[in-house]
Amino acid sequence: MFIHLGDNVMVRSSDVITILDRQLLKSSSIVNEFLDVQKDRVVELSNGNTKSVVVTVDNVYFSPLSSSTLKRRSQQVADFETILEEI
Repeated sequence: MFIHLGDNVMVRSSDVITILDRQLLKSSSIVNEFLDVQKDRVVELSNGNTKSVVVTVDNVYFSPLSSSTLKRRSQQVADFETILEEI
């Protein structure tokens, strides 16, 4: 299944490693260091209005959607996959 991250970009839910809130960008030196190391893999979807950072196997996405919205969407995908397995 896929999760829509904004700007018509979708990623496989199984490829998502973590979804980080934008507040961590301001307050965590570790997150900023990680993003600096991964700068060649960053995909900017938010046009400067980043609300969350989605780390996947292949890329790091700056999303205009909030982390709570993305987490809710990923949970809906997980619930749907569970239903499909039961059928």
